[in-house]
Amino acid sequence: MPKPVPPATPGPPATLLYNDWYPALRSDQLRGKELSTTLLLGIPLVLGRREDGRLFAMRDNCPHRGIPLSCGWFDGKSVTCKYHGWVFEPVSGQCMEIPSLTSRDPFPRKLYGMAYPCEERDGHAWVYVPEPGSGRIQPEDAALVTVPELPKFSSRCRSAHLTADLPCNVDHGVIGLMDPAHGPFVHQAWWWRKRASIHEKEKRFEPIPQGFRMATHAPSANSAPYKLLGVYGEPITTTIDFVLPNRRYETIRAGDKWFSSLTTVTPVTPSTCRIDVVGAWNVLYHVPFMTSILRFFGNMFVRQDQVTMIQQAEGLRRDPALMLIDDADRPAKWYFALKQARLDSAHTGEPMKHPMEGPVTLHWKS
Repeated sequence: MPKPVPPATPGPPATLLYNDWYPALRSDQLRGKELSTTLLLGIPLVLGRREDGRLFAMRDNCPHRGIPLSCGWFDGKSVTCKYHGWVFEPVSGQCMEIPSLTSRDPFPRKLYGMAYPCEERDGHAWVYVPEPGSGRIQPEDAALVTVPELPKFSSRCRSAHLTADLPCNVDHGVIGLMDPAHGPFVHQAWWWRKRASIHEKEKRFEPIPQGFRMATHAPSANSAPYKLLGVYGEPITTTIDFVLPNRRYETIRAGDKWFSSLTTVTPVTPSTCRIDVVGAWNVLYHVPFMTSILRFFGNMFVRQDQVTMIQQAEGLRRDPALMLIDDADRPAKWYFALKQARLDSAHTGEPMKHPMEGPVTLHWKS
């Protein structure tokens, strides 16, 4: 696992995108009658798994006097506040019992704690986070946005997860996620890329809903891991999608062999974030310890990004002027334009206008 992130003073916070799904925790942390806590977009959450297997997420504050609900008790069905014993059904958030009420007091049937839609996908608990101040979330509102899921192309596959905390806001995390030029410098290694292997590249990009796609292409010749698929004797192709608010999908195919990954950069607070990676594959399926090997090298890869972001955070402490260039930084420009288009759409109620008018071919060296 990556080492803990040292404290750093980040630059100004990013504008956050709401009304969407974010990965809050690994779902294997939610078991039995245990409660788990986390921060998501600066919101304190308490999560658990009911005895029927359903995940739940509530704001970690009792609506009565504000004490964290995580200080109380969970019996597999309901959450009880430690302070006054108020009892909540955690999926809906509805208050079921107030012990201090007498027979003379009418029970407030429409009393709710703040509950968030929570779904399990690919080993993560995904939580739908609405616009602040929008009130209690209706399940049908969350259902309008599809819960993200890693693409898989056969029932028989293996998977692994990686995670790392980043001391920067989500914007810097995301543009680092899609940056095509940092590989030979940040990820120099015999098993990945060497600085001397830099060469000119040409890739075609096209607009997709809420994002853009690096169209299907032969992978870079200076990325050693891709060459592993060459043992199957099939042409190798890769496709990379970026989708708002924070998702990078990559699919690598070689005949019926495949590897896919979903990487997210999730705002923990307005000025810090977390990178999560889930990968699945059926390549080299019978190689002993393959999952452990991929996790080992994957952790090294993510750690390199983490160290770089820690160092960048030091440089961002006093909000320096920044400069984006073409073509290598065009994906970052698209991200900011997409984000602004989504914010404008939410403000005006008009359909979101995509900043890309059509396919574009970019050139850079890496």
